[in-house]
Amino acid sequence: MRFLLRPGWIALIVAVVGFAVAAFTLLAPWQFGREAQREAQQRAIDAATAIPPVPFAELVPPGDRVTPEDEWRQVTLTGTYLPEGEALVRLRVVDGQPAVEVLTPFRTDDGRVVTVNRGSVTAATGATVPDYPAPPDGPVTLTGRLRLDETDPRDRAPAEVDGHRLIYASDSRALAAATGLPVEPGFVALAAEQPGVLRPLEIAPTAGGDAPFTNFSYALQWITFGVIALVALGLFVRLELLQRRGADRRAEKAALRRALAGEDEPGGR
Repeated sequence: MRFLLRPGWIALIVAVVGFAVAAFTLLAPWQFGREAQREAQQRAIDAATAIPPVPFAELVPPGDRVTPEDEWRQVTLTGTYLPEGEALVRLRVVDGQPAVEVLTPFRTDDGRVVTVNRGSVTAATGATVPDYPAPPDGPVTLTGRLRLDETDPRDRAPAEVDGHRLIYASDSRALAAATGLPVEPGFVALAAEQPGVLRPLEIAPTAGGDAPFTNFSYALQWITFGVIALVALGLFVRLELLQRRGADRRAEKAALRRALAGEDEPGGR
């Protein structure tokens, strides 16, 4: 077994054991945690869907903000769109195609300014801005779901391309910074068939429970990969031992033949 102390074998053992440890203690638990989050989100969506829409001000009184407990609740808003404050969320992907999301400020009848996510529009490339319909003029009543602000992990500043404001997250704070409007925290994602809606945001990518792979299955895959790596290492070590024992036996037989040939030679003279 001294061959295991050679640099090549040490590197292989460290790599395989390190991968297995990472799979068992980091990657699999991470996916199990995401599965738990996904299930909790789905339960929150199901619970919110069972409750009829209520006025926005009832769930988010003036001076308050959208809370995690109220996220996904259905609300109604009455007021007018402010298209001059519109911004596009860049670098989205919808059905495998580049897309943008359209955020349009909405002034309610009581004077509050709420961010409305009108949905997405596919684009030819991630660098182009597609054409899309403007929101309707005049007073309208909307129904949508409360959502918490997203956060751009790179904290990129708003940009302007071809007369369009561009931001990098569906974030009322970024919209306020880009427009100077006193936008309320959080946003409302429009439901289908609402005035000004484009392609509505998916309620949740896992809704329906028919995805071919879930985070739970990915976690099991990481555990399986870790076991396979350890088993393969064991097989490699066993194969090396068998090869070395076979070589030793062949050497012993060769030595024995030479010894026998040496003993027979004097007697045959």
